[in-house]
Amino acid sequence: MTDPAPHRAEIVVDLAAIRHNVRVLKDLVSVDRPVRLMTVVKADGYGHGMAEAAAAARAGGADWLGVATIDEALALRGAGDRGPLLCWLSAPGDDFAGAVAADVEVTAYSVAELDEIAAVGGARVQLKVDTGLSRGGAPRDAWAALFAAAVAHEAAGRVRVTGIWSHFAASDEPAHPANDQQEAAFREALALAGQAGLDPEVAHLANSAAALLRPSSHFDLVRCGIASYGLDPAPGASPRVGLRPAMSVRARLVMSKAIAAGDGVSYGHTWHAPEDTTVGVVPAGYGEGVPRAAGNTAAVWVDDSLRPIRGRVCMDQFVVDLHGELPPPGTEVVLFGPGDRGEPTAQDWAEATGTISYEIVTRLGGRLVRRYVDSDATEGTPR
Repeated sequence: MTDPAPHRAEIVVDLAAIRHNVRVLKDLVSVDRPVRLMTVVKADGYGHGMAEAAAAARAGGADWLGVATIDEALALRGAGDRGPLLCWLSAPGDDFAGAVAADVEVTAYSVAELDEIAAVGGARVQLKVDTGLSRGGAPRDAWAALFAAAVAHEAAGRVRVTGIWSHFAASDEPAHPANDQQEAAFREALALAGQAGLDPEVAHLANSAAALLRPSSHFDLVRCGIASYGLDPAPGASPRVGLRPAMSVRARLVMSKAIAAGDGVSYGHTWHAPEDTTVGVVPAGYGEGVPRAAGNTAAVWVDDSLRPIRGRVCMDQFVVDLHGELPPPGTEVVLFGPGDRGEPTAQDWAEATGTISYEIVTRLGGRLVRRYVDSDATEGTPR
């Protein structure tokens, strides 16, 4: 596979890695019985490109796709996706009619939201119950009313209730007591729904971490977001199952030069050279989503060596310590990648900047070119 030098700075996404991860996850959760897999492609596919990630996930065996908003769902339909698709975050006045026309399943958190969806007619609706995250979803004292309203709308032919679901708060911490509490609450909600007369096609609770760590929570369907892109949803707790990071971020040095001991680097001179050294300028900054917090904490890969970022990350560029070397302009810089060569990973950047890998990959964009490669094929496609 040819791998051309990046144009200034770019994101490279390996579609084969996404296909591989989806296959691995589907096999993992279906060891004892068939469990369907939803690949979550919200937020532009966690920075990997929504339509491209969705197509790769479908090719890898994803039964469902999941997005946050109706706009995202309609964009996927516009890109040609026709499989089962759920969205779950709406506001009053959203385009439920457009979702119904595009065969998108929508989520109701409340009776008022369900009534608005039912007014359109013909909707496939899933009900979300809050089992302890205290975010979206019907609170426990509203479950009975939501289920009764759903039964009434279903009997009138206004909706079809296809699913009931919830979301973990702490599945990346296997010993956290909230996990047992939430799973018990979810089972209680399913029992109450059945008593009310609902018979949904799917019940789902597990996200990426629970897919790897909590088989009892798999139910009919698991929703895998970050794991589909090859990143660990529970660092330090997840088993090694062979996931492959799909994203690399690369740039080229625009210059390198010598600086003297005591010289300050970048805005505010938050780093001074303790001895004579050399530095390089990398043409990407927080305008591209590079975390400003990476200054003096993260490192990049240049000439087969880790090179620490020195000084503050600027809007368009940052500076790295080259330890006395003067590689020429155009030399490749890898901000992060799969780690196969020793380069930093998205998880390394997350730890260096005090965040999670989800944020690292999702926030990147701006002037970065996104290019797609297929490590099972021969060509890449820029976007």
